[in-house]
Amino acid sequence: MTNWLLGLILGLVQGISEWLPVSSKTQVIIASTYLFGLPFSQAYALGLFLLAATFVAAVVYFRHEVVGVLRALVGRGDEEGRLLLRFLMVVTIITGVIGALIYTAVVKTVSGPVLGLPMIALGCVLIGDGLLIAFAKGRFVPSKGLRDLTLAQTVLIGIVQGVAAFPGVSRSGSTVSVMLLLGIRPKEAFRLSFLALIPASAGAAAATYVLSRGTISDALNAVSLPVVLLAMVVTVAVGLLSIRVLLRFAGSDRIGVLTVALGGLAILGGLTNIFIGSG
Repeated sequence: MTNWLLGLILGLVQGISEWLPVSSKTQVIIASTYLFGLPFSQAYALGLFLLAATFVAAVVYFRHEVVGVLRALVGRGDEEGRLLLRFLMVVTIITGVIGALIYTAVVKTVSGPVLGLPMIALGCVLIGDGLLIAFAKGRFVPSKGLRDLTLAQTVLIGIVQGVAAFPGVSRSGSTVSVMLLLGIRPKEAFRLSFLALIPASAGAAAATYVLSRGTISDALNAVSLPVVLLAMVVTVAVGLLSIRVLLRFAGSDRIGVLTVALGGLAILGGLTNIFIGSG
């Protein structure tokens, strides 16, 4: 298998898994370890570094929201832009503090295998969310939006996203789950989760380079820069398609079924990771 094909596979893995509750970091770690023979620390750093491509995909797709936030930042935005700015600032600050601590600890202390138990736990939560939405419509109807989020709830979302820096924990799955449990409408929960990724992914990619410049350089050298660039291009293209498909389903009557399916996928991914790690 040529390195170019491996780069294509790496891009597909990142471009799809980032938006699903299966921990894109974990999947990239597995792919990097088994396809490129990278040690855990380099594979983990590469997985976070590839978030730069995910950042590009999210900015392109949500460009109107991004412009609204930037206008609010200079005091010229509308109410939606101001609410998004407040949400993203709180979530990003909390995420940055927790994520940096976890990243530093993982790189220094964890050598493998990748943990699958967090993904299994997340899958169970998602299945519970989906069943509630599908079969308890009279008692559990997520109907809240961005304007209904309190500061405490926003801080909680930031904490959950920060904890997702740990291998095996899905950022999108965790944040969507907690927002569904808080009563946020499914499509809004997915949208806010994807928007929260924009500053988080930019920060994660930058922090990875600053905190582990040597590690990421070794990973780029081992994989080769052109292959990593190919993976990033594929990540952007596949990411744009993944966002569109998921948001379309999230706004439909089949969201309960979709959430249950995503929960099952997370459990399957967790079991697969455990099997691979013990093999």
